[in-house]
Amino acid sequence: MLNSSILLISLPAIFDGLGLDPLAPQNISYLLWMLMGYLLVTAVLVVTFGRLGDQYGRAKLFNLGFLIFTLASIACALVPNTGSSGALELIAMRLVQGVGGAMLTANSTAIITDAFPADRRGFALGVNQVAALAGSFLGLVIGGVLSEWHWRAVFWVSVPIGLWGTWVGYRTLHDKPRDHTRKIAIDWWGNLTFGIGLIGILVAITYGLQPYGGHIMGWTSPRVLVGLIGGVALLVAFGVIENRVENPMINMRLFRIRAFAAGQTVNLLSSMARGGLQFMLIIWLQGIWLPLHGYSFESTPLWAGIYLLPVTIGFLVAGPVAGSLSDRFGARPFTVGGMLLMAASFVALVLIPVDFNYWVFAVLVFLNGLGGGIFTAPNTAAIMSSVPAAQRGAASGVRATFFNAGSSLSIGVFFSLMIIGLANTLPSAMSTGLQAQGVSASVSHDVANLPPVGSLFAAFLGYNPIAELLAPSGALQQPGVNAELLTGQTFFPHLITEPFHSGLVVVFTAAAVMMVIGLIASLFNPGRYADAPGADNEV
Repeated sequence: MLNSSILLISLPAIFDGLGLDPLAPQNISYLLWMLMGYLLVTAVLVVTFGRLGDQYGRAKLFNLGFLIFTLASIACALVPNTGSSGALELIAMRLVQGVGGAMLTANSTAIITDAFPADRRGFALGVNQVAALAGSFLGLVIGGVLSEWHWRAVFWVSVPIGLWGTWVGYRTLHDKPRDHTRKIAIDWWGNLTFGIGLIGILVAITYGLQPYGGHIMGWTSPRVLVGLIGGVALLVAFGVIENRVENPMINMRLFRIRAFAAGQTVNLLSSMARGGLQFMLIIWLQGIWLPLHGYSFESTPLWAGIYLLPVTIGFLVAGPVAGSLSDRFGARPFTVGGMLLMAASFVALVLIPVDFNYWVFAVLVFLNGLGGGIFTAPNTAAIMSSVPAAQRGAASGVRATFFNAGSSLSIGVFFSLMIIGLANTLPSAMSTGLQAQGVSASVSHDVANLPPVGSLFAAFLGYNPIAELLAPSGALQQPGVNAELLTGQTFFPHLITEPFHSGLVVVFTAAAVMMVIGLIASLFNPGRYADAPGADNEV
């Protein structure tokens, strides 16, 4: 989590170090792959590594994952080239990091579930989510500091943590002796159809956000359509295969367990809504609110992380408390309550003005984080307690896949909704605004009709959007152009406020609807969770 959030805030420094403009059309794919490549690999591999953990030993794979992640972090810091070659090398090493991360993610929840009895499991998983979220917040702050020093430092910082984790893991985490008489079988067809199918969908989402031909996005691109349709077809084939093979990668009968099926459904919906929230709040703060309140565009990534601290505090406060209380009273009141609180906060965020009073905003995002914290640990404990001990690794992998897939889908769905909303109103507003400040009609028209994704990514990365959009034409150097106002801290925020709010209404309304559906699904969670038949909690 530390590594992921450090990368998020350090992307401008990384691209500057590589000598690439992240907003150039030919480089947007590098930007998206640095963001989503790690997520894609972990989403594809967590179920497989969870299943292998069930068979070979969870601690064994967890420790190996730490080692791979650490070596890949060193390789990221040492990429020899710059330019496109350096970007490709960095993306490749991020994919290797994802392999290690998948081993960690797939087995960590199962290891904790094994180590704690049912009446202490919610608290333990709550502490685990506190550690993850603390890493995420620290990454934003540390990344902001290190990226000012040198872009390679944002990868070196993971190395001592990785070395320590690898050493402690191999020293203290050990599996029970394995029954060597039991044959271990790998479901190759299941792994191939699942992996290729999920890769197809996630890659299609990545390229669907990029302009294609004369369109503002690439959803009509043949390769995007092939990826989506082919990916769905392979996942359907995966479901058929899993119901027919003797040793399936995922035992589809697990979905007949009410708590497991309901928990995974809510997990997916929550991940989508919260992933969309994160990106929208960052763009809201960096593109509009912070510049209007005196912050330079270059400083907005760090300050956005600081101003979003109430979300983290809400999550940190609620996690262990809700987990501990769910040990006594069951998961249902907390999963339902968490969904309800998040839905209400999404609706409230739609109702406040774009140039909000910060304390009102802070209370609302705190309540959203509180709802997420109330929901997560009890839902995880209910999922993991509902399956036999021998299948906890696979169950943990499925949970991580649903979570990562939800995060990836949220980027595709919510960015698309926002871009569509901006495309309907932003071009005319931008063209009129630019011409009023002396920019020629032809340049204003050309800039206004560029895909809105460029403006969003500029705000997201801490660049001055108008300066980036007008730089290729040289319009800012032309006589009669009010360059100071155009590149100041108020022109772009005022320009985008109304179009952004229109998109925000659509995005947060969709998120609130997802929370309501999740609330209904949470009603099917058991009142109390207990170990499934055949569970064995011996470490």
